[in-house]
Order: sequence, then C-alpha cells, then structure tokens
Amino acid sequence: MDLDHPASGDRPWRLLCLSNGHGEDAIAVQILQALARRPDGPEVAVLPLVGEGDAYRRAGFASLGPARQLPSGGFIYMDGGRQLLRDVRGGLVALTRSQLRTVRAWGGAIAQDSRPAAVLAVGDIVPLLFAAWSGVPYGFVGTAKSEYYLRDDDGKFLGMRRLEGWSGSVYLPWERWLMGRSRCRAIFPRDDLTAQILSGCLGPRSRAMSTSAGPVFNCGNPMMDGFEVPPNLPKPPAPGESVEVLLLPGSRSPEAYGNWSRILAAVTVLVDQDRDRPWRFLAAPAPSLELDRLADALRDHGWQCLDSGPPQSWHRDRATLNLASDRFIPWAERCHLAIATTGTATEQVVGLGKPAFTLPGDGPQFTAAFAEAQTRLLGPPAIACNSPEILVNAVNDLLNNPDRWHRLAAIGRRRLGPPGAADRIAHHLCQTFSANR
Repeated sequence: MDLDHPASGDRPWRLLCLSNGHGEDAIAVQILQALARRPDGPEVAVLPLVGEGDAYRRAGFASLGPARQLPSGGFIYMDGGRQLLRDVRGGLVALTRSQLRTVRAWGGAIAQDSRPAAVLAVGDIVPLLFAAWSGVPYGFVGTAKSEYYLRDDDGKFLGMRRLEGWSGSVYLPWERWLMGRSRCRAIFPRDDLTAQILSGCLGPRSRAMSTSAGPVFNCGNPMMDGFEVPPNLPKPPAPGESVEVLLLPGSRSPEAYGNWSRILAAVTVLVDQDRDRPWRFLAAPAPSLELDRLADALRDHGWQCLDSGPPQSWHRDRATLNLASDRFIPWAERCHLAIATTGTATEQVVGLGKPAFTLPGDGPQFTAAFAEAQTRLLGPPAIACNSPEILVNAVNDLLNNPDRWHRLAAIGRRRLGPPGAADRIAHHLCQTFSANR
C-alpha cells in the first residue's frame, strides 16, 4: 500500500526505523503506517539491515542506505555458524560497516534540524545495537524474544528452561543494559508475559508499564494487525462439513520448495486416509515463490489443474486445492487449521485461534530446533510433527476432540493478543519522542 507522505518539513519530528528480517520489516511497516495516519507522526526514514526491504518498498518507503540479500536470508545462527560464514564471505562485514556509517550520519544530521529525532529498532539485539550507536534517543520493538520460550502461561519455568533463564528473563543482561540506557525511551515487548517480566528486571523506571510513565509498554503484537478477529473463538468443522486447511510453505527459496513437497506428502496421506471427508486446501505461498514450480510439485503428487486462476484450482479425488500468492489474510481468517513450515505466518494463524501443524525439515530456517522453539513460543496450538504420517494422525485426533480444539484456540488468542497494536505503539512513540531532544 502506497502512502501519501507529507513533505519532510511538515512533520514535527524525525524517525529512523531499523529492522532485521522479512517478518520484522512487515511489523515495522504496520507501525510506520499507523504513524503516518497521525498528525503528530514523524518524517520517516528506513534502513533494512537484512535483505532488500521488500515490505518497505511495497509500502512506499525508500531505504536510507545500503541493503542486500545475503546467502543466509537472515538466519545466521542456524547450522552451527555455517550460515554466518557464508554471509561473511558474501559481504556481511562491509555491509554492516556501511550501515553503521549510515545510522551515525543520520543521527549526526539532527544538528542541522531543529526537530526532535529518534531511532526505532524492530527485531532483536542487532537493530538495538545500531540504535544505541546512533547517538540519539531510541525505542525498541522486541519481536524475536518472548518469556514463553522459557515459561508457561502462569509464568513458571518449563523444567530445565530455568537454566536458560539464569538472568531472570529471556532477555540477557547485555540486552537489558541496552534497553536500560537513558537514551532508550520506549520498549515494546511482543506479549503481556514478556512485558511483565521485563518490567520487573529493568527496575523502577518500568513500574508503570501500561502508561506513558515508564519505558516498557504492553501494547500487544503488530503481527495481528490487518486481520479481522471475531469476538468468539473459532469452532472446529462440524461432522460432514468441509475441512479448510491453509498450506504455508514459507518464503525463503530454495528451502520453501522442499517444504512444499513435504506438505504435499502430508496432504496426500490425509486425503487418501479419509476419502469420504470433503477436504479443501488453501495454499498461500509467499509472492517471492514461483507458482509454476509449486504447480509442478502438485502434478507430481497426483493433482489435476481445473482452472489456471488466479487462484489456481486443483483437485484430487474429492479434495480441492486453491493456489494463490495474494490470499494469505482472507484464507487465514476462514481456514480451520494450517499445515505450515514458516515463522511469522504460523504465529499469525495461531493468533487467530487456529491450530497449526508444522513439519520441520533441513533448513536453514525451519529445522527441528526451530519448530521446537516455536512450540514453546506459541504453546499447544503449534503442533510439531516429525513426519507426514504423524501429522495426519495429529490432525485427525484434534478434529475428533472439540473440547481440546477450544482450549487451543483460547491459548493462541491470548499469546498473540488482539489487533490494534501498531496504533497503540504509534501513540506511545509520538507521546515519547515528539518533544524529546
């Protein structure tokens, strides 16, 4: 969506937004669009630290400085450091130096501008470090870490996870030091539990975490903005009703094509084991993937094309499958459940109150370790399955257990929170930074 950005001098303050990944870029865009709708919003500059910033470009924001797609796609901590080594060989060091110079130059330029200025870091410690480096006040939207990685819904440690929480929080002391500096004026954790724990760890400055009096704001998760979330929890399909299953292979090539083949293997077993049930599959791949390659895999698994679309329409026995790269939001809202090998989209589906069955593969992103961490983050609604056969059994078990279905829906809604977080964050950003120097 293009924005009608006012002339640079018409905005009362300036903001540089930093983020480090496709999902983080998308969250940042939600916040920036909310800021653009406000008369007291800032003049915005953006700098994607990982990738080329496609989400920013589609929203009408031009990158302030250098951006490049490196081999890891941002997953530098996977594969025992091999992805990091590939990125270093691909120019990571030179790119980082250039980005640091850009951030410092932007911060230094406020001497020639009488308006207040701030940096907003969206993601993890990487953009947070860049924000601290800028020399100007900054805020932090923490998308990568949650206390749910370590704790249950009551805040109690999950068995051995107490060792991982040795410092009292999922955020480590050096991360909290960056958040506790006087120039860090606003912190937005991704969920209520993380806001509570982080507020206690940061001390007296954070006591009033839900008001403008402290730096930790419990505003919710912008991932859910843009979705229509009805007040009632979603129901499982009734007996004889068509089961609508959202298929999410991810966005990173070539990994996503391997994910797609694994998903189709599970779909094949699902359809073959229950030919009497009217299955309807809704495949919503990322726009970066080639539909022709996905269609070839469908043919290899015995599907026949009825309509070239969009959306493309396929069938296999009584089952139908629709394929389109621009239907994620409406299909996520209408589906009963998802089969997924992705990060952000899986979280959004769970946040809508839908169970998500995941199939880890060889990575570099969606590995068994990633899937295990995701199940801790999202709780029981994210069901990691090590094979298509296990997934099929898990789907059938849940379809036959409506009470458990409702419990999972409630957990998913609670962990991701309601829509509207971007507007709430934008409100606090303007209150915090529009008069600061």
